[in-house]
Amino acid sequence: MCLAETLSMTGFAAYPAFLALLRDAWGISNSEAGFIGGAFFAGYMAAVPVLSSLTDRFDARRIYILSCLLAALGNIGFALAAGGVVTAAFFQALAGAGLGGTYMPGLKALTDRVTGPRQSRCIAFYTSTFGIGTSLSLLLAGWLGGALAWRVVFALLAAGPLAAALIVFLGLRPRPPARLEVKKPILLGWDGVVQERSVRRFIFGYAAHCWELFGLRSWMVAFIVFAYGLNPMGAAPLSATEAAAAINLFGIPVSILGNEAAGRFGRQRTIMWVMAASGGLSWLAGFSAAWVWWVMLALLGLYFISVMSDSAALTAGLVAATPPDRRGSAMAIYSFMGFGAGFVAPLVFGVVLDAAGGKENAAAWGLAFGSLGLGCLAMAAVSFRNRCAWGR
Repeated sequence: MCLAETLSMTGFAAYPAFLALLRDAWGISNSEAGFIGGAFFAGYMAAVPVLSSLTDRFDARRIYILSCLLAALGNIGFALAAGGVVTAAFFQALAGAGLGGTYMPGLKALTDRVTGPRQSRCIAFYTSTFGIGTSLSLLLAGWLGGALAWRVVFALLAAGPLAAALIVFLGLRPRPPARLEVKKPILLGWDGVVQERSVRRFIFGYAAHCWELFGLRSWMVAFIVFAYGLNPMGAAPLSATEAAAAINLFGIPVSILGNEAAGRFGRQRTIMWVMAASGGLSWLAGFSAAWVWWVMLALLGLYFISVMSDSAALTAGLVAATPPDRRGSAMAIYSFMGFGAGFVAPLVFGVVLDAAGGKENAAAWGLAFGSLGLGCLAMAAVSFRNRCAWGR
């Protein structure tokens, strides 16, 4: 499942990798460029309530395979027809809907087949693999983009979801979902899920986490390109896409270790301190553009590490707090809120960037980065004040 997740995401970071190029080629504003980036998560947000909830009624394996085909279609459509804000946003949303039927349904397929003490660790490995998929997507887009036109690159990256569909088809045996005690509608048990206080806290925490994470991932390459341009005399050995890919790889061990720390020191305490750290570091990283390249990349990497440190802890906590027959619905709401924040964050980033002075203004980039950390700072402040129990 980790291998399939990685391959299903080959098109995930293609648009962020080409954001600066397409923004200038199409003559669009930073706000419009951010809207296109956010459209991917809007597609995810629209699809995940249905697709993830359906895993409580149907084998998640079937939904996963069909969604891989949808993701491939979004990438191919972008390659053939994207030519501005409307068409680019549409095909990004289609690709995002494909991810909506692979990421959390893939986790459901995994947790249906792995139970007991191993489950939390398997969840941590699976969710941290998202970073491998992101890094692979960035690297492929950057390397292929150096030799081929961007339309060809988008079309080639559609091969990853097709390979993921084949892996899951061959590698997982069919498994019917647990029978429900009471007949319920397709969008199953949402009221019962959100009434659970412990589940609700993980959902809101994940929304703040995704606001920061996906806003950062959407604009990271463009920020590095801008920062490199301010220091032409001290050229970095890595391209912007290679640097972003390397930074994303830090999220893999950090996410796993964050979950281990949550189990040892308490989930509430770990998540609270991580959110406080990431919210503060967003400002420091954002104002580092004018500094020497290695300091800028180090701060950006440190910021990303803090963002990812509570990722698996939040997801494992949600799974542990939710009854098995409602887990698909809980994951649906969890993803809906998280990727809904992921839709808004890149757009807000672009709006702040435009309003504060534009893409050539270092202070504007710092304020735009600061907007990413506000949610986590608010969650940390509420947790410090109320000492709310996230669960263990």
